[in-house]
Amino acid sequence: MDKLQALRAFIDVAQTGGFSKAAQRRGVATSSVTRLIDGLEASLGVSLLTRSTRQVALTDAGAAYLEQITRLLSDLDEADASVSDGGVEAVGPLRVSVPVTFGRLCLGPHIARFLHGHPRVSLELVLSDAYVDLAAERIDVAVRIGVPDNAPQLIVRELSGHHRYVVASPQYLRCHGMPAQPADLGLHECLRYAYQYQAGPQRWSFLRAGEELGVEVNGRLAANSGDMLRDAALGGAGIALLSHWLVEDDVQAGRLQRLFADYEINPREHRVSIHAAYLPNRRHSRKVHAFLDFLQSCIAARPQG
Repeated sequence: MDKLQALRAFIDVAQTGGFSKAAQRRGVATSSVTRLIDGLEASLGVSLLTRSTRQVALTDAGAAYLEQITRLLSDLDEADASVSDGGVEAVGPLRVSVPVTFGRLCLGPHIARFLHGHPRVSLELVLSDAYVDLAAERIDVAVRIGVPDNAPQLIVRELSGHHRYVVASPQYLRCHGMPAQPADLGLHECLRYAYQYQAGPQRWSFLRAGEELGVEVNGRLAANSGDMLRDAALGGAGIALLSHWLVEDDVQAGRLQRLFADYEINPREHRVSIHAAYLPNRRHSRKVHAFLDFLQSCIAARPQG
């Protein structure tokens, strides 16, 4: 039995909750994972997992063992990285989680430049708007848009502020009129981002000259996709609050009109940023820092609102 492979297989089973899922993650047959776990338990003389037809669960001994070996393997990975990826040149596989639309618009046009500049890095981009668990999904860097995570197990690097525009199509404004002030939005169809666990009206916040105003908005469309809301706004379905990098080109081309440009929108407690998160065992990784620098350059290349 390869003890190191068995330990990693055990972690995968514990994190995914099953042998077949762990096998899919590792790209091997389920029987291979089963043999590794059986061998590991036999060598220890203790059961680490309880198995049923529906699920796999940790025993008390398995939970304690998992905590210790996760820490040990994390330290081992950091040691490996400090040798193989701690030099002058970025080396090795790099797995990065990126929000879908941000990745398409802000990173996609520049990815070839990163690959050309770092020929010894193999890059896997995971385009997802989900809040991924870096350790469980083996993510080296997660690009996030939101309030920075203060979790002690993460290192967070802010890349940029996140500016938003309130926009509507000329067609919509001709049909429904131009809101003269933010409070007028309560009388309009507002296209809202569908945040998890939030239903009903939303509150958009505006700040100008130190004075903050909250406006409750509602409308018939909510979606968890900025692309979808942009398309609806372009079609004249209502007024949307969207990332500047998503609609800047539309505003410049006249397809959308920016409203309340003299306000800071969603300020203070709603303030979010574009930031990158990574695990402490990646802090010395040359490939991680190379990608962070690349991210910074991509953001700098776009208008900042």
